[in-house]
Amino acid sequence: MEKFFNFFQEKMIPPLVKVGNQRHLVAIRNGLAITIPFIIVGSIFLILGNLPFSWWADFIGDFGNKMNVVVNSSFGVLGVLAAIGIGYYLAKGYGLDPITGSVISFVAFLMTQVTEDFKMDISKFGSEGLFTAIIVSIFAIEVLRFFIKKDIVVKLPEGVPPAVGNSFVALTPSLAVIIILWVVRVVLGFDISGFITTIFSPIVFALNTLPGILVYSALVTLLWSAGIHGDMALEGVADPIFLQFLTANTAAFMAHKPVPYVTASGFYSLFVNVGGTGATLCLVLLMLKSKSKLYKSLGRVAFPSACFEINEPVIFGFPVVLNPVILLPFTLVPLVLTTLSYLLMYFNIIGRPVAMVPWTMPPIIGPFIATGGDWRAALWSAVSLVIAMVIYYPFFKTAEKQQLVNEANDAAAEAQSVQA
Repeated sequence: MEKFFNFFQEKMIPPLVKVGNQRHLVAIRNGLAITIPFIIVGSIFLILGNLPFSWWADFIGDFGNKMNVVVNSSFGVLGVLAAIGIGYYLAKGYGLDPITGSVISFVAFLMTQVTEDFKMDISKFGSEGLFTAIIVSIFAIEVLRFFIKKDIVVKLPEGVPPAVGNSFVALTPSLAVIIILWVVRVVLGFDISGFITTIFSPIVFALNTLPGILVYSALVTLLWSAGIHGDMALEGVADPIFLQFLTANTAAFMAHKPVPYVTASGFYSLFVNVGGTGATLCLVLLMLKSKSKLYKSLGRVAFPSACFEINEPVIFGFPVVLNPVILLPFTLVPLVLTTLSYLLMYFNIIGRPVAMVPWTMPPIIGPFIATGGDWRAALWSAVSLVIAMVIYYPFFKTAEKQQLVNEANDAAAEAQSVQA
């Protein structure tokens, strides 16, 4: 175990950290974050308009269709919002005007959403256009950066208001972006969105399979074990896919059709990360009853935040980071919960995620809301807490035994110093 841990830390961590901190992936991660409030608001209206109770459907009647307008107006423009957000943050990362970056990215995205008869196609303004939004936003900002770096811009005299000056600076790069995309999409008739979707389809397929999501889960926990925010390091790649799954599930749920995807947004954060990555809420519960003064104190401090999925006090206070004793359960628990949750959803024993809820939503409540009010999902969340606690227990007792020895030695050393 120690050899594997050292190998992972020395050979695998550096490239993964480099990827996680890569400028474009950071921009994608931050850009997608601006879509979250709109998805949550849309999810609230989705749940209220589609509660799985016949009496509720009779009560709201046609008003439910009016509530779905908010759902379509939020989930239906995820691609547009992503293009604006990614353009903003990537331009900001390069030290360019972020507003200019967001506008150029937005227009670039629109240029790709043209039909063969030269009309605007809004069908891919939602999650279907996320990958296109990512690629064309990066392309647009790189063109903007190239033109500014090479000083191929229109400059106005000093004294001109900055807003006006920035708009003219963006003139030549905007022209270049529009002409290039116009030639490719309109003149040559090349389907940019379709091509990009085809390129990313293997990754999309993999993350909705059990082996794929298990690899993702293992990487997240191993990164955390080395002190790196595993979720944040990988979400730049995974989040667009999970959001795409969630939007498809939402559309199916609204149409009263079978929900297609298991690993949509909310699957990992709510059904696997029970009380934070590694299901560490269970570790906190064990600490509350610990014989160790340190662990009991840490448990009391960490419990309120752990109930809301915030587990940094445990990760760095227990600690989980660089701790070979707790590495195995910290990695094993998510793998077990991922497998069981996936199978339960795959065989339709519990509901699949159809609504976005904040990742800080407590266990039991979060899964209930995310699945559109499925009580079985809430029950499974409670059962998963028990399963995780059982797995953690023997490893925790080992760590506790060592900690008690340390505390006894410290007490003896302190007593000797007092006597001296």
